[in-house]
Amino acid sequence: MRFSNKNRNEWINKLKSETFDVLVIGGGITGAGIALDGATRGLKMALVEMQDFAAGTSSRSTKLVHGGLRYLKSFEVGLVAEVGKERAIVYENGPHVTTPEWMLLPFHEGGTYGKFLTSIGLRVYDFLAGVKKSERRTMLTAEETLQREPLIKKEGLKGGGKYVEYKTDDARLTIEVMKAAFEHGAVCANYAKVEELLYANGIVAGARVRDLVTGGQFEIREKKVVNAAGPWVDQIREMDHSKKGKVLRLSKGVHIVIDQSRFPLRQAVYFDTPDGRMVFAIPRAGKTYVGTTDTFYDEDIVNPSILAEDRDYLLAAINYMFPDVKISKEDVESSWSGVRPLIWEEGKNPSEISRKDEIWESPSGLITIAGGKLTGYRKMAETVVDLVCKKFAKEGYRTFTGCQTANLPISGGAVGGSAGYKKYVAEQTRAGMELGLAEKDAKELASSYGSNVPLLFSIIKEEGETAEKYGLPVPVFAKLKYALDHEMALTPVDFLNRRTGMILFNIAEAKKYRKAVVDYMADYFSWDDAAKEQYAKELEKAILDATVPFDEQ
Repeated sequence: MRFSNKNRNEWINKLKSETFDVLVIGGGITGAGIALDGATRGLKMALVEMQDFAAGTSSRSTKLVHGGLRYLKSFEVGLVAEVGKERAIVYENGPHVTTPEWMLLPFHEGGTYGKFLTSIGLRVYDFLAGVKKSERRTMLTAEETLQREPLIKKEGLKGGGKYVEYKTDDARLTIEVMKAAFEHGAVCANYAKVEELLYANGIVAGARVRDLVTGGQFEIREKKVVNAAGPWVDQIREMDHSKKGKVLRLSKGVHIVIDQSRFPLRQAVYFDTPDGRMVFAIPRAGKTYVGTTDTFYDEDIVNPSILAEDRDYLLAAINYMFPDVKISKEDVESSWSGVRPLIWEEGKNPSEISRKDEIWESPSGLITIAGGKLTGYRKMAETVVDLVCKKFAKEGYRTFTGCQTANLPISGGAVGGSAGYKKYVAEQTRAGMELGLAEKDAKELASSYGSNVPLLFSIIKEEGETAEKYGLPVPVFAKLKYALDHEMALTPVDFLNRRTGMILFNIAEAKKYRKAVVDYMADYFSWDDAAKEQYAKELEKAILDATVPFDEQ
């Protein structure tokens, strides 16, 4: 059975009728990682997500699998060491969704980082994070810093440091991990909301779930429940009556996207703002995106709003560090906002609160994983599944193998690791060109979909003429059909945002093809007029939210 919502009834029936070892609540990167880790050890895994996979924090980050340089400021040495080593694993297991990116850290007179601190900090970072020799930091003079990025503020510039971060597509990373979990036997459903936890003798033993597509309700029975709901973990704890002690505090982060014709950044820069915070500016696919803000947030978690002041803060940061570009609000093409689920620490502002993850266990046996970073998702999953396996062994249920994911390619990642990736892309680019694709399009598909690209080429070969019927370019149609057949995309927003990032990084194309996408999906799923209109309205709202701050709509 394909990983498609066309088979939704079958997926729901499996969840209803079978008994699972573990139910994971939450389909972000942490939940996906737990589902994959458990499934590869032989555990029977179920996962439900009330929105689309990755629709929460896992599609709204700075899109970096980073080594945690910023955590040196707060002396979180262990965290730096762990996430630094993990990012190399994330890269090797999925080089099609994660790419090394040289980062420039300029230092100015009176800034957070001087030459000495930058040099020492980056050296310590290299050591702790186990950075490979070719990617270790290099210190630069002011002249060398400007050679690498001429747009940087020249006044007071003392020099810079050059180090490697890893750029990723957070939503696609999540879906590739989820697909890998499915390939190893996990049963995963999006748009399925836990409304109630079920108990047997005071121990959590299942959940009552609402299918948000049909409106129907069903029960899932299992032996252990893992709460990996990200910003919503406290809501699940409230259902369990175990929200005591430590709690979450949400912090909002906003990013804005500007075309390279207005902000022609050559390379990624990590820089000081006037208030002492640090911000990233990163070139990507003909755009430059900048973020992030870091403010406490208590409003709508599902759709965290971007305000004019968030946008203006980032514009001020850009014009402070890159004074010659003179960016205004009219230059902002799109934006996104997300919330970080931080573990609350009294008296600290959002930037000071640790990003460390913690595991909490309630008297009912509910296991909650809270906090954490995108980079550490695999390690967090390993820790959770280790705990589950220990509990099963103690209960005399059965024993399971140790963690299998350190050297396991995620879906699309079977390209020979980072060493074989370029060769694989080159081979598949040629295969795409033989189908009539332009080299640019063939290369983009091969780079983005890795070892799954033959499935997209098969779609082009067998159904390519359908693209013309709907007025879609062939590469866009191939992505759409693949997302529907193999990636559980259900709505136009799922496709245009989380499966392709088009709303974020190519808003003009998203607007151009929105009607065609809605039309094709309506035919694919046999939507009636009311459903089609509803999904079209959702898409219009998503485009509006990406282009206009909430308080200017």
